[in-house]
Amino acid sequence: MVRALLGGLAALILCAAGVFWWQGRAATALAPTPALSLPDQSAEEPEDLPSADVDGLMGVAPPEATAVGKETRRFNVLDKDRDNRISRTEMLSQRAKAFRKLDKDGNNLLTFEEWAFATVDKFKGADANADLFLSREEFATTRPKDKPKAKPKCSCK
Repeated sequence: MVRALLGGLAALILCAAGVFWWQGRAATALAPTPALSLPDQSAEEPEDLPSADVDGLMGVAPPEATAVGKETRRFNVLDKDRDNRISRTEMLSQRAKAFRKLDKDGNNLLTFEEWAFATVDKFKGADANADLFLSREEFATTRPKDKPKAKPKCSCK
């Protein structure tokens, strides 16, 4: 594996060197550039540059960075209306989406079956004859799938 990576790296380096060599030869084969004409020296150049008296002038002060801590950021995420207070509704708003996923019938009441929906769905899928009981054969279908054994990363000898 290492030899293949080193061989690929060497091939890339050789290709890059070839491209640079080819580009360098192409640049020397170009025709010479025509001579540039010099600007007219007879034009007057300014003797003195303008200056401004900047002593005593004040500009706008740069903004100051405030140190916002982790707790301040966390508070600001929950404080939706920015009144520097977190109401109960604001505190629970992050949980509303997860609650709606669990509330299957949408009545804003979470029954035990809705809370344990994964287990209930698994039971319904395994109960082939719908008698609300699992036989040994039906229960065997709920067994977790066997994960394939991970291959070793190398074959060390």
